[in-house]
Amino acid sequence: MTTPNRQQPNRQQLVAKLHKALRATFKPVDPDTQPPLLEQVLYACCLENAPYDVAARAYKRLGEAYFDLNEIRVTTVAELAETLHDLPDPSRAALALRRVLQGVFESTYSFSLDNAKKHSIAHGMKTLEHIHGIPPFVVAFIGSTALSGHYIPVDLGAMQGLFITGVMSQEEYDSEKCPGLDRFIPKKAGLEFGSLLHQFGVEVLTNLHGASVKKVVQAVNPDAKRMPKRGEPLPLPVPPPPPAGKDAQKAADAARTAAEEHRPAGPQAAARPAGKTPLPPPGSGPKRAADGTLVAGGKPGPKPFVVKPNVGRPITIKPAEPEEPAAVAPPVPAKKADTSKKPAAGKTPAAPKATDKAATKKPLGSEKSAPSEGGKSSDKSSDKGSAVSKGKGSKPATDRPATGDRHSDDLTRRKPR
Repeated sequence: MTTPNRQQPNRQQLVAKLHKALRATFKPVDPDTQPPLLEQVLYACCLENAPYDVAARAYKRLGEAYFDLNEIRVTTVAELAETLHDLPDPSRAALALRRVLQGVFESTYSFSLDNAKKHSIAHGMKTLEHIHGIPPFVVAFIGSTALSGHYIPVDLGAMQGLFITGVMSQEEYDSEKCPGLDRFIPKKAGLEFGSLLHQFGVEVLTNLHGASVKKVVQAVNPDAKRMPKRGEPLPLPVPPPPPAGKDAQKAADAARTAAEEHRPAGPQAAARPAGKTPLPPPGSGPKRAADGTLVAGGKPGPKPFVVKPNVGRPITIKPAEPEEPAAVAPPVPAKKADTSKKPAAGKTPAAPKATDKAATKKPLGSEKSAPSEGGKSSDKSSDKGSAVSKGKGSKPATDRPATGDRHSDDLTRRKPR
């Protein structure tokens, strides 16, 4: 008697059964979308392959141990891993944190990703994907929570859970991709399914042969038979080798060049090719014994390479040289009036000629002329002389010869009308 062949359930049916079994075993966790987008990204870096409560404690301890995000960016991966010691893979989380902060700082010169939420969901996802070193799980998690998109975040634990339940094939598991998973889950249930799947993946990593994992596997696909023996871990994905050919080599070279251009700072981030970082001369390091310990009394190692800031030279302002005084023409001696000859009684003195007016005229504020012998002052003669100067044939005030007294010359000149 032959047994009828059972028709294998398709992926849509398996995903529906998995959702139902996860809902009966775990409780969904609502994400906190109130903090800024960059803080949510850093929290997602701690959340990968880790429980929700452990990731929250680790991220809180990270904020208490360091002053700001810039200090985290310049801290080594080893020191960050010591702070995140309770995570399943502290080094991986520390490297992801440091690369994300370095990529955001190099692109915006600030620690903010709020511009990714100002436009469409596709624009925000492109902004996240262009950050060098950000894990795919973080991109999908932020796309489903902060950007309100329809994405299912899948980390290593979730992939192993999908593999043992038969949702993923061996080829998809090795390539670390599960295409079409979001098409089998409606958008309104995307957040709930992602949270339940993440808890199931954490349980698979920590307790593969536990009761909760067996319960889910039996409810979804008992014929999968992909569970390893007790005490043995599930084998990790083995990515296929890159295809041979010129096109594949060009693509690999282009990816390597792009990774080098966007490599975050620090020796722990990635290996740097020779010639890029200045190396000390051979034999300049400290002397060490055969076991690697430093020899007492040996010379110290080379000084670390420090990039000096681009500081310009101070501006020096030369003092102004004193100006030489302008050459002044020697004053022209004024002709003195001949006072030896006195005018006869009853006669007024003759008016001076026009050429001698500037020389004989006294400056303003000088003493008044003495009265003549006839009892009349010499003011009339001065008035008469000014009247004669206004007549025909007299030269304008600007054409008069300059005297030695500058003050008197300025007062006697007239401005042209």
